[in-house]
Order: sequence, then structure tokens, then C-alpha cells
Amino acid sequence: MSAATCPEPTPAERARSVLSAAGSLTVTTHGHRVELIGLHTVDAAARLLLQNPPDAHLAAELAVAPHGDLAALVEFTDVAPVAVRDRVRARLTLGGWLTALGPKALVFHPARAVLTEDGGTTTTVVGLDELTLAAPDPLATHEAEMLARLDAAHADTVAPLARLLPPRLQLGATGVRPLRLDRHGLVLRVETPDAHHDTRLPFATPATHPGDAVRRIHALLAEATARPRRRRLPTGS
Repeated sequence: MSAATCPEPTPAERARSVLSAAGSLTVTTHGHRVELIGLHTVDAAARLLLQNPPDAHLAAELAVAPHGDLAALVEFTDVAPVAVRDRVRARLTLGGWLTALGPKALVFHPARAVLTEDGGTTTTVVGLDELTLAAPDPLATHEAEMLARLDAAHADTVAPLARLLPPRLQLGATGVRPLRLDRHGLVLRVETPDAHHDTRLPFATPATHPGDAVRRIHALLAEATARPRRRRLPTGS
């Protein structure tokens, strides 16, 4: 299956996965810019709920805001959990406003969602209805741990899987690392001295949960080890 026809999550699904897996976010208002770590949740309708940070700047701004709402920009950064060049995989920026939700929480009402990927070269405006209806990938909250385990065992996993990469990508390669994992497959990053290329290894069928994804990866490994061994591709340190 070629890269052009490999199934992938939609931009709305990727945005929902970023929302689901993110441990932190940055909120910018007219008066402040604050990073919140472990102080947000996302409900089933993709509604973003924030706990008042200890400095209470947001709550103080909101208390004097006209009409009881505060214009804000919320930014999420999706960073690869393994050491690769250009680790930022995506940025999700939401524009909208904050309102109070009880005495200790705020709710963010998005008016615009923008997903930036591929090192800033691909920007997609995600419709709010699409964002609300999309479901996060079933592996989103497990992906970081699973990729870290793959990378730690790269001699037994990543190195064999590299045999599934097109030969042209292996020329001049200095290393290969696992970059992304979702229900549709595993993405490997092949690095050369001055560039990198990302290639998706698709699963035969989508994974529905982490254990299912492990079985799909084992199937890819079986396919890879059945192929004739070429010149060993460096896997990186």
C-alpha cells in the first residue's frame, strides 16, 4: 500500500487526539500568558474545562471582563515522546472566550481551531462541528508509553520494521525511530544528515485498543522478518 493510500486519522481526529493526550496548554489573554499543567480536562463534546491556576490571573481578568466572558487563545503542542529531530509533531490553536463555571473552574468556548503539522508547513482549519463530532484515537493516551517502549527495544522492533521501508528512503539514512502510533498504523522517521522522512506502516485493519495495536505491530514484525535482509539501517542512539 502506497503512502498516498494509507489510511490516516482526519485532521479533526488528530486535533481531538491532541486535546485528549495533552498534559499542558498555554492560555493567552489581553493581560496574561500562562501555562497550565495538569489543570484541564476535555469532556465528550470536546468542551475544554480549566481549573483556576494558583495565581488566579485568569479568574481576576474574567471577573472584570465585559459581558462576563474573556477573549483567549489556547495552544497545545504535540511533542514526540522519543528523541528525534524536530520533535514537535503538531500544534493545535483554539481561539475563543472563557466564562466562569462555578467558583473554581472556567470553560473555554472555541470559535476557531487550527491544526499545524509537518514542521509548520501544513495548516488546517478544523471546523468546530467536525471537532465536536470527532473521537480521539483509541491509542492517544497510551501512545507515548507505547512508542517509548518500541524505541527502547529498537534492536528487536524498529530495526526489523525498517525492512518494510522503501529502499530509496534507506539510502544515506543515519537512523530510524518510531514517531507516531495510531489505530491505522505506525509512523517511522528516517533521518539523514540534513533531512528526515516520515513513512507510515499501515495495519491490515484498524486497532481498537492498545492490546490490539500490539498484535498489529507483531504482524508487521512477522512480515518484516520474512523479507530478505538488506544492508542494516542504523536505528539511532
